[in-house]
Amino acid sequence: MNRRVFTWVASAALAIGSITGHAEDSPVDVVTGAADELAAALRENRPALEADRAALYAVIDGILEPRFDRRYAAQLVLARSWRSASDEQRKAFIDAFYNAMLRKYADGVLQFDEDRLKVLPFRGDTQAKRATVKTEVVLDDGSTVPVNYGLVRRKAGWKVYDVTIEGISYVRNFRTELAAEINATSLDAVIDRLQGSSTDTAGGDVIAAGGAVEDPASDDN
Repeated sequence: MNRRVFTWVASAALAIGSITGHAEDSPVDVVTGAADELAAALRENRPALEADRAALYAVIDGILEPRFDRRYAAQLVLARSWRSASDEQRKAFIDAFYNAMLRKYADGVLQFDEDRLKVLPFRGDTQAKRATVKTEVVLDDGSTVPVNYGLVRRKAGWKVYDVTIEGISYVRNFRTELAAEINATSLDAVIDRLQGSSTDTAGGDVIAAGGAVEDPASDDN
């Protein structure tokens, strides 16, 4: 898959996966309901969002921030570095990584088309701690790309923490990339770089501080 297509699929996948339902929703309900909500937002605001990046970031953040388990995702990305990081470094990384990811995939969100998404029947256990929802995205040439969402069950409901596209997990991909960078420099240097990439010359900082997120169980590390 070329880079442009991958970026579009990844952007749509992360945006869809970010929206969770109520505690009684199943993992597949989370994804199908999210697709409808994202499509409605784009139908009403696409031209304005294309012209205003600050507004685009704000819309995505309003959907993503309260519904994406960004602490858990950040912990999985940092892996061993998470255990040695201070509380201040952890918080700084969570914010910086989240906002860098939001900026990276913002443009692709504008290209989302609900008619190209097919949610496959759920085969997992809704009472388990984690679940995978499988979907397919139809490309321009009619071929399909498998997109799997990793969700974790919290007291407030299911939250997405990972997206796997054609077997490539964004958590594992970022973990490999950032581990090499941390080893070559430092965690603080990586945080500084991510914070820099999270600043928009037109819209200012994207960061929206999140509240406390439930710590994952020890076997989730």
